[in-house]
Amino acid sequence: MNVKAFPGASPAEAPDDLAGPGEIIAAMRDAVLLRQEHWFLAMLAAIAHWRLPEETLDERHFRYLVCGEAFDWLSLAERLCLELEDIAPLQEREALLFSSAFPVELSEEEFRRLLGPAKYRAHLNFVYGVLVEEALQLAVEQELEKERQSSFGGNGHQDDGVFLRLYGAGQDELLQRYAVEHSLEIDGSLALLELREFTYWLFKQRLQCSDPARIASDTRRGMTALARLQARRPGPRR
Repeated sequence: MNVKAFPGASPAEAPDDLAGPGEIIAAMRDAVLLRQEHWFLAMLAAIAHWRLPEETLDERHFRYLVCGEAFDWLSLAERLCLELEDIAPLQEREALLFSSAFPVELSEEEFRRLLGPAKYRAHLNFVYGVLVEEALQLAVEQELEKERQSSFGGNGHQDDGVFLRLYGAGQDELLQRYAVEHSLEIDGSLALLELREFTYWLFKQRLQCSDPARIASDTRRGMTALARLQARRPGPRR
């Protein structure tokens, strides 16, 4: 198990008496079983105290912090749900993990307070740097497909077209630059965790090479595309 500390958390957000995952999980279960707290609120308290950016559990690797900056809190929620299988309703857990549907009503401000300021900021980094960036790439891919159809042709390099339009270079060149910068050897396709790291790196590249008006426009396009994708999921969503 990786035991590096979760960066960015203040002492108040990660007190010494709840420093380890075992203690945090035990406190979460006690909150539900002994104090009758709702399992989701107990889970958010556990997330606020969590200090491991990644860990391996039963041969599965969880990475909660992308590039040391973007907090994928739902991955941590998935890991903690494994500890709540006997006390949290399956339907509520599945709705949270598959549709991001909260089992209790929470405002954005309440959610921010429960996560803690540092983790909430890192959560926003993940939303904009990974989720919105992925949706933006999809939106540009769809635009290019429409252009290709309207021109009755195409050069067969639509993937490169997406990267060229957003980041000013082809996919292979960007991957090579990313690998050099991070001292990685990339052979073939990227795994999901690696792809998220690459996507967040691309997001930061776009911020560096685009003017503010273009950044704002692209962000709006990505958010609109993400909203459309989420609207296709069944059931209520956050």
